[in-house]
Amino acid sequence: MIKKNQFFLLLLLCVSSYAQTVRKYSNEFMNIGVDAAALGMSNAVTSSTNNVNSGYWNPAGLVHLEDHQLSLMHANYFANIAKYDYIAYANTIDDESAWGISLIRFGVDDIMNTTELIDSQGNIDYNRISLFSTADYGVTFSYARKLQVPGFQFGVNAKIIRRIIGDFASSWGFGFDAGLQFEKNDWKFGLMLRDITTTYNVWSIDEAEYKKIADAISGQNQELPESTEITAPKAQLGLSKKFIVRYDYSILAAANLNMQFAKTNDILSTDFVSVDPALGFEFGYTDLVFLRAGVGNFQNIQQIDTTEKVGFQPNIGLGFKYKGIQIDYALTNLGNQSAALYSNIFSVKVDLGLFRN
Repeated sequence: MIKKNQFFLLLLLCVSSYAQTVRKYSNEFMNIGVDAAALGMSNAVTSSTNNVNSGYWNPAGLVHLEDHQLSLMHANYFANIAKYDYIAYANTIDDESAWGISLIRFGVDDIMNTTELIDSQGNIDYNRISLFSTADYGVTFSYARKLQVPGFQFGVNAKIIRRIIGDFASSWGFGFDAGLQFEKNDWKFGLMLRDITTTYNVWSIDEAEYKKIADAISGQNQELPESTEITAPKAQLGLSKKFIVRYDYSILAAANLNMQFAKTNDILSTDFVSVDPALGFEFGYTDLVFLRAGVGNFQNIQQIDTTEKVGFQPNIGLGFKYKGIQIDYALTNLGNQSAALYSNIFSVKVDLGLFRN
């Protein structure tokens, strides 16, 4: 419960800092990633994604669908305090196009509201404690189509963002993504542009509730925060190729360049753009069993003695596919602050055509 109170205070401080400016980090719950198969490859799937989860990674990949698919994923964060849930559905429209829809929820439930713990007489009354939830929702509608130029396909996303912090504050946001894929001589190329028009969030803040915490920290939160927030565009450029070894075995090698148009701690960083590379590999046997590995999140880390070192995040994963049902597992660092450094992620993909009579 103490951790949840600390998390609540952090959320309130974050809301207090919102302003009508472009942010380096905004709507970050939409950048965590989905699908254990992709996470096991350090998200280096921009060019190779070709299933229901393409709506998230690169909507152009939806054109590779042969039938309708369903995907599910659940993960825990911050020592199991926060829950991350994802569900997606996609289907073909015709031989040239496809569509999809997905929902992401990132939330913390049963947070203690202690803003009225002390009554007007200065007495502590635990009966005045109430519970509330904070949750971020992202709904994405995807459309993909093959271009008349052989090997090219494109896709677009329309996103609706809903963020709720109990009765204290809430917001609506809207944005668009665009993706492109190209294949030639077994080489695949991908480009994903996130928030291409910037994603615009409008916040509504309960002024009465805000006044209860306005002076909780001396000299801070004195004025009602501004109510708009803009998410800056990001880009991912991908390259991949699958190698077939003696018919039964395959090796997929993939690379990504993840770009933000701002100066960050990424290993390659300028005032105009910062680049974080990622590498991923998938070893497959008869399209039945998969072993995955990846490395990414290369960051310049400042040491106590002011020197810098390069940090990175390795990931591994396993997958099993049988008659249209695929179960994937990834061992990856997703921000879990418990005793273990890594998080265990499971996801499921199902070809719903299996259940057709």
